[in-house]
Amino acid sequence: MAQDLPLSVLFLWHQHQPLYKDALANRYELPWVRLHATKDYYDMVALLDEFPSVKANFNLVPCLLTQLDDYAQGKANDKFLNLSVKAAKDLSFEDRQFILQNFFMAHWEHMVDPYARYRELLDKRGRVITQESLSRAQKYFKDQDWRDLQIWFNLAWFDPWWREKDPFIKALFEKGKHFTEEEKQTLAGKQQEICGLVVAKHKELQDRGQIEVTTTPFYHPILPLLCDTEAARVALPHMNLPEHRFRHPEDAREQVKRAVEDYRARFGRAPQGMWPAEGSVSPEAAAFFSEMGIRWVATDEAVLAHSLPSSFQHDDLYEPYQWKVGDKPLHFFFRDHELSDAIGFVYAAWEPEVAADHFMRRLHEIKNRLNQRDGEQPRRHVVSVILDGENCWEYYNQDGVPFLRALYSRLAADPTIETVRAGDFLERSSGDVKTLSALWSGSWINSNFAIWIGHPEDNKAWDLLDRTRTFLKTTLEAHPEQTDNPQTRQAWEEIYIAEGSDWCWWYGDDHSSSNDETFDYLFRKHLMNVYSLMGDKAPEDLHLPIKKKRIKAPISPPTDFIKPQLDGRVTSYFEWHSAGIYHTEAGATGTMHKAENLIKSVYYGFDFENIYFRLDPNRPMTPETLAGISIKFTFYKPLPYDVLATFAKENVVNLIIQKSGETEDQTKSLVMGAYQKVIEIAIPISRIENPDKQHFEVFIIVQKDGLEQERWPVDAMLQIPYPTTDVFVENWVI
Repeated sequence: MAQDLPLSVLFLWHQHQPLYKDALANRYELPWVRLHATKDYYDMVALLDEFPSVKANFNLVPCLLTQLDDYAQGKANDKFLNLSVKAAKDLSFEDRQFILQNFFMAHWEHMVDPYARYRELLDKRGRVITQESLSRAQKYFKDQDWRDLQIWFNLAWFDPWWREKDPFIKALFEKGKHFTEEEKQTLAGKQQEICGLVVAKHKELQDRGQIEVTTTPFYHPILPLLCDTEAARVALPHMNLPEHRFRHPEDAREQVKRAVEDYRARFGRAPQGMWPAEGSVSPEAAAFFSEMGIRWVATDEAVLAHSLPSSFQHDDLYEPYQWKVGDKPLHFFFRDHELSDAIGFVYAAWEPEVAADHFMRRLHEIKNRLNQRDGEQPRRHVVSVILDGENCWEYYNQDGVPFLRALYSRLAADPTIETVRAGDFLERSSGDVKTLSALWSGSWINSNFAIWIGHPEDNKAWDLLDRTRTFLKTTLEAHPEQTDNPQTRQAWEEIYIAEGSDWCWWYGDDHSSSNDETFDYLFRKHLMNVYSLMGDKAPEDLHLPIKKKRIKAPISPPTDFIKPQLDGRVTSYFEWHSAGIYHTEAGATGTMHKAENLIKSVYYGFDFENIYFRLDPNRPMTPETLAGISIKFTFYKPLPYDVLATFAKENVVNLIIQKSGETEDQTKSLVMGAYQKVIEIAIPISRIENPDKQHFEVFIIVQKDGLEQERWPVDAMLQIPYPTTDVFVENWVI
């Protein structure tokens, strides 16, 4: 009888922030390193103290760690921090305007609304703002309001773990308001202290054998594109590339070399593994990993699919492979896209126990499938779950701590599943690793580099980088005596910083945030600094934004009554012309990259009898694509109601309307919609209690087998007025 080997699970939590520091101005432009240190970087690894048998891997990017050093040593000059500790009575008009605009930058549902005082301050400021409204709001804030807001902006970014372990943090949460100036200073000191503990905690767990710490090329660059921007044509042969070909493998080598040196200085050993920035690999980049002594790297399953194009089956990804660099093997782990994205994007909306059970069930399904495939000759298999260890948790209740505890406890108790450090798994698999005959050039997103190159904004950034690097090189050739002076060393540093992947992440149409202008400015400022350091004037175009201003994702309200024909098709242009609209793509952009949603756009409107919704999908609607799918319209006000839409044969949509919390009664379903090209639904107003004729507040949830997959709008509600004859005469605002 074949031996039943346990299925290995390799967690790799990637911790990263770009360099927010402008060295010449000695100023940090954004506070995310400091805030994520208290919310994610320490507690994520410290949580494993509770589960000594659970092993994991943590990737710490060097440019993140250098910023943590600055904060820990009190060297970081950060406007958000400076205004957090400034005495409330001394705040200027401009200070207060900045605080009102920026000190609610947190996930409102999980980081603001649960705390009565923070929620009260947000409501006092207003949830929809303009510069004029901020100026008006100042009149209603007293010194104690400012002081409490200064505290809450920082306190909300402390993970629940700290509330359990740190008496001072616990006391602040319990107190909730009427904070003192002394407490503000102590809280800032606590942040500084934690920034200094992050590396030491990772070293502690690595030294005792529970985790493996890995690294990334120093400033998180797309290494294949540094080697040669033509690498983008491997996946997309007809891509429009920058005017000037960027080809500097020596920079790629330097970024890897410096990461290895930084790691050795911090952890007293050489790194075994590396997560290439954005999972980006190519044959040329692989050579530098191998040269610098890296034993293994990780990337996405789609890279493996392209590297094994004729024979690839999905279960092929559950083992490591090797790529020969000369006679030296470089090992590869390939991330399970579905399971990684489940943690990153799906489970946040689920109950922690349900999510943990679902994850474990998927592992057992994989294990059973692999056992059948192996037959009487079992092999060691590994499921690689790789994702950001920071950005997803703010979408979870209590920053994901209940989910992680539920998941880790199940993993620790299951004898058929084991968690592993990557290096340990390779040791046990020695001599039984398949060799790749080809290595695809691509990243973890769509196995190409289209996020970072090809769009006119991306290409302009690459051309400006190339021009600035050429200027630096030409200047040094003309003045070789400057080669080793401090200004020149800092100028090269600015080039390496500008090579980071984060700048082009925000260029183009793929991602956007409230900090777009700051990211754009920082990229250009690093290039401007090169000219300043070399005693020259920066070209004028570096002072001009690269990223074009884009209209955010407002919820456009209806402009008149509508009465669409419910046939699942857009019958005429005018049918939904007066409806309100919300585009999910614009509303979902941010620090994380998600696979395609089901819903692309939401149209909504009403007449005197019904509220109408039209949902435009991103993919064709067939019985196969809609299997297990339901859509829930949750009425938050005036009374909590759920309207569940399910899809029946002959393109019919059935609705069940009930008060939230009631048991579904299928006998009360109504045929009130249709689906073909789009989904069209009518909800009878008479079925939603509204005795005072208040406006309705609604959000939409896409479910798969009863579990939430998408929620729209993000951090907002669709507000629908109660229909009256003069409703469109009144000045109502979203």
